[in-house]
Amino acid sequence: MGVVALKDVKDEFVTPRHSSAFGKLITGQHIEIGLLRYKAGEGASEHAHPHEQITIILKGKSRVTINGEIFIAGEGEAIHFPPNVSHRVEILEDSEVISAKSIVDGVGHRIS
Repeated sequence: MGVVALKDVKDEFVTPRHSSAFGKLITGQHIEIGLLRYKAGEGASEHAHPHEQITIILKGKSRVTINGEIFIAGEGEAIHFPPNVSHRVEILEDSEVISAKSIVDGVGHRIS
């Protein structure tokens, strides 16, 4: 794939069934990286997936529930979502994040 100009990557809702995340996805063979935006009050409903996921918060603040445990995460912090573990995200402040998700069976963020 080489170099990808982010300005050329179309914004999309990346997991509309579970989340209001909107932004750009770069998909490789084994990982997918998203530069995603959320508005305060949005987030991701409780769900689980076979992908390992790490999200870095560039801007904003979120309440994150992972396997029933609640965390508040903000700018400069990262969240690790293990595979097959129930989680949800409530966006407390307008946010921008980088989200990396493993590719499982050819699928990354675009889970159905």
